[in-house]
Amino acid sequence: MKKKTAAALLLILSVILVIAGCGNGNNSTNTENNASGNKSTNSAASATEAPKETEAVSGASVASYTPLDQLKESYDIIIVGAGGAGMTAALEAKAKGLNPVIFEKMPVAGGNTTKSSSGMNASETKFQKEQGIEDSNDLFYEETLKGGHDTNNTEMLRFFVDNSAAAIDWLDSIGIRLNNITITGGMNEKRTHRPEDGSAIGQYLVKGLVQNVQEQGIPLFVNADVKAITQQDGKANGVKVLFNQADEKVITGKAVVVTTGGFGSNMEMITEVRPDLEGYVTTNQIGSTGDGIRMILAMGGTTVDMDQIQVHPTVQQEKSYLIGEAVRGEGGLLVSSEGKRFTNELDTRDKVTAAINSLPEKAAYLVFDSGVKSRVKAIEQYEKMGFVIQGDTVQALAEAMQVPADKLQATVDTWNTAVAGKQDAEFGRKTGMDHDLSAGPFYAIKIAPGIHYTMGGVKINTNTEVLNKDGQPIPGLFAAGEVTGGLHGQNRIGGNSVAEIIIFGRQAGIKSAEFVQAQ
Repeated sequence: MKKKTAAALLLILSVILVIAGCGNGNNSTNTENNASGNKSTNSAASATEAPKETEAVSGASVASYTPLDQLKESYDIIIVGAGGAGMTAALEAKAKGLNPVIFEKMPVAGGNTTKSSSGMNASETKFQKEQGIEDSNDLFYEETLKGGHDTNNTEMLRFFVDNSAAAIDWLDSIGIRLNNITITGGMNEKRTHRPEDGSAIGQYLVKGLVQNVQEQGIPLFVNADVKAITQQDGKANGVKVLFNQADEKVITGKAVVVTTGGFGSNMEMITEVRPDLEGYVTTNQIGSTGDGIRMILAMGGTTVDMDQIQVHPTVQQEKSYLIGEAVRGEGGLLVSSEGKRFTNELDTRDKVTAAINSLPEKAAYLVFDSGVKSRVKAIEQYEKMGFVIQGDTVQALAEAMQVPADKLQATVDTWNTAVAGKQDAEFGRKTGMDHDLSAGPFYAIKIAPGIHYTMGGVKINTNTEVLNKDGQPIPGLFAAGEVTGGLHGQNRIGGNSVAEIIIFGRQAGIKSAEFVQAQ
C-alpha cells in the first residue's frame, strides 16, 4: 500500500512539474549525451526546482503519454526506453506498417537524450554542403577511430559514418532541422549539427520526437518499468512490466528492442569495473542504471568494453551539470586558478580530463565572451542556474574569479593574437579559432571532470541484433544507443552519441520490423 501511495504521489508531482516547465536539463547528456543514448545525455529549468525523478523532462505535455487503460496485451514490437533511440526505432517501425509500443520507466520521456547539448555529428550532409564545409565519411571515420584509440568496432563505425547524413535528412523530414554547425574536440571539421538557433540539441530533439510519436499514434507509457524480457524457444517474445511501481503485467510481442541507455548513474556497476571513479559526480539522469544490460545478459547476451567509462572534462560540480563542448568549440578557453591556459581545449575528452586532473586543484575555469554566449544558447540556461561568473572587462572577470588579473589578461591577449594568426603556439589548437575573445562582458564557469558516458554495453551487429557469446543473433532481440558497446572504443567523440541513437535507432526500427514481417 505504501508503494502505491508513493507511486501516486510521484505521478501527481511529475504532472505538476512538467506542466510548470520544471526539470533539470542540459546538456549534452548532459548527454552530449550524454546519449545516448543515450547515451548521451539537461532540460530547461533550474535544477534547484526539480526533484531527480523529473530530470528527463522533455518539454512535451504529459497529455502526450498514453493512459494505462489503453494498454493492450500484445504488440508487434516492444520498445524498452523512450530516449532518442527508442522513439526513433518506434517511428521507423510504424513507418513499416507495424504496431510498436514504448515503455519508459521514468515519469517522462527523453532519458539522457534530453541532457545532450553540443549536437549531432554527421558527414557529407546537405547542410555542410550548403555552408561550404568540405567533409567526407572517410575523414569522419578516421578521426573517430583515432579518438577511440583504434579500439572501435570498425564494422559498426563504418556503418555509423556512412549513414550519418541520411540520419540528418530523416530528422529534417520529420520537422527536426539541425542546420547550425559547430565543432567538438577530436574533430578537424565542422560536423556537429545543432538546432538553427544554436541551442542545446537535447530538448529540441526529444520534443520533436515525442511530437512525431504522438502524431503517429504510437502508444508511449511512462512509469512503465520493464523488469525482464520473456522468451520462448530461445526467441524474445515479450516483457514483464511494473506499472506505477504497483501493477506487474506480461506484455507479448513479436520482437523486443532495448534502448534503455547506459549505467552512468549506477555507481555500484561503475565502481565494480572502474574503482578509480568512486566519488566522481555523474551527469547522467537517474534512470541510467544499466537495466537493459542486465536483462540482455539474462537472455544470453554478452558485453564489450564495460570498463570504458568516459569522464567529461567540463562539469559544474555542485549540480553535476555538464557544460557543453560547444562552448569550447565556439572559442572558449580553459584556464587554471593562476589564470593561465594549460591544454588544447579541443583535444579529445580523455586528454582534456587528464590535463585538468593534473592541476593541483583538479578543477579549472571555462572562460568566454559575449560572442561565444550569443552562439551557444545553452549558456542562457547555465546563467539561470547560477553557474556563470561575469565581468565587464577581463580584469573585472578575474577579480570575480579570484585569479590574478594580469595573468588572465595576458592569457586572453595571447589567445586573441593566436586567433588572428591562426596559430596556437602554446598548445597547438587548430579548431574553434574562428572568433577571438574581445566582446565584453566576459564570463567564466568553474568546472571539473565528471562521469558522463558509458562506452561499454551489450554486443550487437550492424543490424542491431543482440549477439550471444558465440556471436550469433538472439532471435527477436534488438538494441540501440548507449545500452550497446563497441562503437566508440576507449573514448567517445562529443556529438557522436546523438548520432548513434538516431542512426542505430532507425536501424533497430527497420530491422525489427523486417524480422516481424518475415515470421
